[in-house]
Amino acid sequence: MPKNSKVAKRELDDDIIESVKDLLSNEDSADDAFKKSELIVDDPEEKDMESEEKDSEREKNEGERPAWSSKLQYILAQVGFSVGLGNVWRFPYLCQKNGGGAYLIPYLVLLLIIGIPLFYLELAVGQKIRRGSIGVWNFISPKLGGIGYASCVVCFFVALYYNVIIGWSLFYFSQSFQHPLPWNECPLVKNASHTFVEPECDKSSATIYYWYREALNISDSISESGGLNWKMTLCLLSAWVLVCLAMIKGIQSSGKIMYFSSLFPYVVLICFLIRALLLKGSIDGIRHMFTPKLEIMLEPKVWREAAIQVFFALGLGFGGVIAFSSYNKRDNNCQFDAVLVSFINFFTSILATLVVFAVLGFKANVINAKCIIENSEIITKLLKTGNISQHLLPIHINLSDITPQDYHLIYDIIKKEKEEEFLAFHLNPCQIEDELNKAVQGTGLAFIAFTEAMTHFPASPFWSVMFFLMLINLGLGSMFGTIEGIITPVVDAFKIRKEILAVACCLLAFLLGLIFVQRSGNYFVSMFDDYSATLPLLAVVILENIAVSVVYGIDKFMDDLKNMLGFAPYRYYYYMWKYVSPLVLFILMIASMVQILLSPPGYNAWIKEKAIEKFLHFPPWGLALCICLMVMAILPVPIVFIVRYFKPLEDNSVNLASVSYTKGRIIKEPSNLEGDNDSLIHGKIASEVPSPNMSNNIYRKPNGSPTRDTAPNGRYGIGYLMADMPKMPESDL
Repeated sequence: MPKNSKVAKRELDDDIIESVKDLLSNEDSADDAFKKSELIVDDPEEKDMESEEKDSEREKNEGERPAWSSKLQYILAQVGFSVGLGNVWRFPYLCQKNGGGAYLIPYLVLLLIIGIPLFYLELAVGQKIRRGSIGVWNFISPKLGGIGYASCVVCFFVALYYNVIIGWSLFYFSQSFQHPLPWNECPLVKNASHTFVEPECDKSSATIYYWYREALNISDSISESGGLNWKMTLCLLSAWVLVCLAMIKGIQSSGKIMYFSSLFPYVVLICFLIRALLLKGSIDGIRHMFTPKLEIMLEPKVWREAAIQVFFALGLGFGGVIAFSSYNKRDNNCQFDAVLVSFINFFTSILATLVVFAVLGFKANVINAKCIIENSEIITKLLKTGNISQHLLPIHINLSDITPQDYHLIYDIIKKEKEEEFLAFHLNPCQIEDELNKAVQGTGLAFIAFTEAMTHFPASPFWSVMFFLMLINLGLGSMFGTIEGIITPVVDAFKIRKEILAVACCLLAFLLGLIFVQRSGNYFVSMFDDYSATLPLLAVVILENIAVSVVYGIDKFMDDLKNMLGFAPYRYYYYMWKYVSPLVLFILMIASMVQILLSPPGYNAWIKEKAIEKFLHFPPWGLALCICLMVMAILPVPIVFIVRYFKPLEDNSVNLASVSYTKGRIIKEPSNLEGDNDSLIHGKIASEVPSPNMSNNIYRKPNGSPTRDTAPNGRYGIGYLMADMPKMPESDL
């Protein structure tokens, strides 16, 4: 066989890894790091082939890494993670609040300059290095390894309260199999003498009362615990059992679950949209949504809120994107995936917003019709008492069956003719726009506004079941990615059995999550939502961008992508990663910090006696908890940096690694990771990464040297000796 043939090269390139103890009988035993690092040949002609073979050899040695069974399964998993509850209740609220259709312009601009580029970055590093967030950032730079740990901490904080929302949805889902729905009417209270409507419900509404009193049984302040709400405790337990079962089975089973959990919400949204469009007034809601208020678009807060929504909509910084992509094939076109998933996410938000505004338009017309009837009765009484003369009213108007147009005509006439007495009449203008302008976000939109609208639907229990089943699916899809962002990097870094870690993680999260199912639990959900994620995640993503573009090197990263994908990435991403995205993220970080400092830290408490929400400041311990949440989430970054920079726990005497040699070929020692010129194509794993202070010396003396120098430990190493050996035929080896 010719010596330069491909077969001969592959045989010559088979790496033989032996510990120093096996190779040198007089060598001292070393630690694990000593035994696992490799000495790698840097032959330009064979670099690509060796890199690929080392990747495959490493995977064989480590055991086969789980992989997605199909590209569709992977895309659905990423869509299920990125498309969540925020698309259904956060995006419509921001669209309503920030200029309607005009809000889409800043959102799209920021999606292009920070959303897609950073999403692509996370997909690429996860797919190439094939590790979770801890292993990925340890590989890029050990000093920045804290980024991965910070991602895990933030994921854990978010999972704690996010699964509580799934628990709430499970409760409403279980209560939807009734006709009429239990939140359809206010309950009646009986005493010895008579029956009357529950005062708290009478002052608010049936849906508001059911949410705060029947579902949450909420206390008046965060300081009043009130004990556990057993109904919500059982629902939270059920939610964690569902998540745990999916995580135990791994991505093969969770990927199959994604077929249902990712696609079912689209079926429900389309059904809701079709049904809502057939309802009276739905067009009013959609028209209100797409009526642009361009002057609002010029306000800085609109851009800040749009940027944060882009940031959270794609799940950047959580580690779930990296974890899912780490199970991909190395040549998967992640550039296409980044654009596809980002725009699926965007169009899902548009679809959900259409549904929400169509339903809210119907709800506004129902409420407006009641308003007109009530105020028409007031006008009838004013006519009977003589406060208003009959000749003021047009002859064709019938107050017992009045249209909205006729009512507005009468209202304007009375307001003009009885200007001095008008306020005493207590007449309401009954404008649909006024009702649509009442911004409702988050849980208020899902559990109050939407539930109230569904009570007016024909076959309301069916639509309620579908709606809350959709919320459960959306929530679970995001939870799978969030928990995967915790489990995958920990399993990769510490080699723990995934099943044991999944059970332990879910059990711990459930026990800590009991704080959210006490009577004051809703206030803690608001606290965690506001303070545990925004700033820490911004810091994490900024550091991710810096780690790749500055520490690792943007040019080297672009070359790695070209080698991995088989084509050069668009130059657009180069400029985004190097200049634009870091600048925009830094501005966003400053703006968010200013917003937190200027806005008083507090929460909206439900006051039972008045049946209203009231803003209350956090007590001192609550303020301290808010600060602790932000500090704990970002603390791993400086701790890991300090530990690995000063190396207080390292022993330099064991920095040598096991020797990897290739049948008499020249070998060299791995260099400092931060300054390593090897690209991502080497694909080292966290366990194989050498100490960041590995010496750059090579155990080799130039040919013709009069003396044989020893290796750095004072002894002759086999690699050093073989470096001077002449290249011999394969048969001799």
